[in-house]
Amino acid sequence: MHTIPHWINGSPLPGTGTGTAPVFNPATGAEQARVVLGGAAEVDAAVRAASAAFETWQDSSLSQRTQVMFAFRQLLVDHEEELARIISAEHGKTVDDARGEITRGREVVEYVCGLGDVLKGSFSDQVSRGVDVHDFRQPLGVVAGITPFNFPAMVPLWMHPVAIATGNTFILKPSERDPSAANFVARLYRQAGLPDGVFNVVHGGKDAVDAILAHPGIEAVSFVGSTPIAKYVHEQATSYGKRVQALGGAKNHAVVLPDADLEFAADHLTAGAYGSAGERCMAVSVAVAVGDAADALAAVLARKANEVRVGPGDAPGTDMGPLVTRAARERVENAVGTAAAQGATVVVDGRGLKVEGHEEGFFTGPSLLDHVTTEMDAYREELFGPVLAIVRVDTLDEAIDVINANPYGNGTALFTASGEAARRFQRRVKVGMIGINVPVPVPMSYYSFGGWKDSLVGDSPVHGPEGVRFYTRPKVVTTRWPRPAQQVTAGFTFPTSS
Repeated sequence: MHTIPHWINGSPLPGTGTGTAPVFNPATGAEQARVVLGGAAEVDAAVRAASAAFETWQDSSLSQRTQVMFAFRQLLVDHEEELARIISAEHGKTVDDARGEITRGREVVEYVCGLGDVLKGSFSDQVSRGVDVHDFRQPLGVVAGITPFNFPAMVPLWMHPVAIATGNTFILKPSERDPSAANFVARLYRQAGLPDGVFNVVHGGKDAVDAILAHPGIEAVSFVGSTPIAKYVHEQATSYGKRVQALGGAKNHAVVLPDADLEFAADHLTAGAYGSAGERCMAVSVAVAVGDAADALAAVLARKANEVRVGPGDAPGTDMGPLVTRAARERVENAVGTAAAQGATVVVDGRGLKVEGHEEGFFTGPSLLDHVTTEMDAYREELFGPVLAIVRVDTLDEAIDVINANPYGNGTALFTASGEAARRFQRRVKVGMIGINVPVPVPMSYYSFGGWKDSLVGDSPVHGPEGVRFYTRPKVVTTRWPRPAQQVTAGFTFPTSS
């Protein structure tokens, strides 16, 4: 049985007796590897390596850092297929979907390849007589990322390229469910010329997380996961004086107006709801059907849900793979049963699906629920599975009220042909990322990713300009260079410009 080690100071590091955890192939249900579980000792070893590396990396030139990032970006292109198959084998998503997440993560690397422009400071001449002011940003030191299972390449790539390019050193704690992508990326960094200790990987569960949150040598923590854990990470890390990015859960609504092209909307809602088996923080989980659109939309969504091809992620033609664990499948299928008991109409029932030749895999089919109300568990809970709930309302204003009353505010979408309706929607809705005829509005790398309300704990989104600000702090320098014979009077009053 293959054992997946930590990656510390530029090389693999076996566990030190804290145990291992199974890594499954979700398509077969079989254990395919073990991953070592780290704790305080492994985190401390990573911090010591990262701290030593920071002493020189912080003084590296912008050219040196961008050269590493250009090389790393090309290696992500060259090894995309290999990395995608690693992700598919451990997560269960299709290889095509894994290629997509690598591409979106690579865009962040491309963003920081323009580091010289991103990190430019400002200069003000003659703010007072003979006095100038300029500012610049410097790295924090050792920073860490705690990332979820659903995007084992993309979400870490939202963090570590920005942190490393701005001069920090990085410790990644990936999900123990699909850990191999992190080690693969570490090897690509080494091949790209990144010095040892700048990027490290510590595998593990809560022990490793708690050690990261408490370690005095770590200056900042980035987290993506569920809202309860985001709140825990934010509370614990800030109590130790760290900066924190903490992105939580979601319940993403897509509103469909009667003037929308229903075939177009349903195509995109189906892909947004069932892609990656719904295991996305930006998955469409609620379709808000407005007025006369409801019956027709439900019919088209039912037809398209029944056309989704479910199978192993590496099988040609597969649209949707299995869920990541057996427990995840049971939770999702139980939620469909609860929805039916609470009065929802199960239009398409994906429970009990068996894929030929993979009967022990963690498969469930797409489920479509209609006549869902905001009081039902299927609406209130983040199911994180291939379940789409239809909520019916009479007007766009009512749809906006439904979204704004929801505790989550990650992403939302509107399908319409009306510019007036779109403008009203995007101004009034209390959500961080909005799509107009775009179901999964993940921003480009030069914008920041983050929601509102319970989808973001604190106020720091990831990547883009917000990421650069998070991983650096400003210095402002006020300068005077008087001529030798020049008399500059010193005063005891508070200095002012003159």
